[in-house]
Formats: sequence, structure tokens, C-alpha cells
Amino acid sequence: MSNGDLANALLQACQQRGIMLATAESCTGGMIIAALTDIAGSSAVVDRGLITYSNEAKMEMLGVSAATLEAHGAVSRETVLEMAAGALARSHAGLALAVTGIAGPGGGSPDKPVGLVWFGVALRGGPVAAELNLFADNGRDFIRSETVKHALEIGLRALGDTQEMGVVP
Repeated sequence: MSNGDLANALLQACQQRGIMLATAESCTGGMIIAALTDIAGSSAVVDRGLITYSNEAKMEMLGVSAATLEAHGAVSRETVLEMAAGALARSHAGLALAVTGIAGPGGGSPDKPVGLVWFGVALRGGPVAAELNLFADNGRDFIRSETVKHALEIGLRALGDTQEMGVVP
């Protein structure tokens, strides 16, 4: 499925459940919320998109702790969990998606190479979950586009709509 098809499916799944959606984005710089709001009528479901590119923004807008960032870095399981939880707590959403990663071309290291992206998902009343993906280093545009696609798929999976929408978990 294309990113547009996935975005439409996620909006429909949220609408069917009567929940709003929020995003907390770092490496995508708002591309997830853009994919969702490109669709007419998305305002019925989209609550907000928080672009938290800097560590300061993560702390101020999402409540990510300085201790987490210092101990684990911006691109980590711990940070994305706090990002997803923070987006949910600071919105009217029932579903929050968060991403933080290294889109390149620079910024990678042996421990955190270019293409490494952490995904977080939080459902109101449920646990916050994280998932790691290492995309091929096929350029910044590729990594960011694949990150958007995977985040939308994770949102559908969290709502239990993966089979119905033809998304392979």
C-alpha cells in the first residue's frame, strides 16, 4: 500500500473507533502528520502533530526527561516511549505515534547507524510500545518515506486493523 492509502486507512480506523490521533515526530519533521492531513476530512480525526526535532523540544513539548536523553540519547527506545506517552498525555488523542531516528546522510555511528529508527505507539488506557527498524541507507528521502509508511502501519496494527487493511504485520 502507498503512504496515502495507509494514511487513509488509519484515519478511517480512528474514525470508526471515535478516537483522535496525534504524532510526535523527530526524524520525519512532520511528514507523518502531513500524510494524514493531505486527506480531505482528516480534521475529524487528527488532533495534533508535534515536531520535536531538538532535545529541548522533546523535553518542553512532550515531557521527555533530560535524564533519559542524557543516558540513552534522542534515538533510543526509552526516548521514543516517552515521546509517545507525552504526545498522548498532551493531546485529546486516543492514539499517538512517535518516531525518532537517524535519516542521514550523516549523524550515524557504529551503535546507531544511518537508517536506525525507533517507533513508539500509545493507546489511551493501554501500554506504550516501542519498535526498532533499521532501514537500508538508500538516502535521506528513502529513510524518511519508509519511516512514514512503517509508522502508519504500526498505527493500524495498534488498532487491530492490519488484516482488514491488507497490511502485513
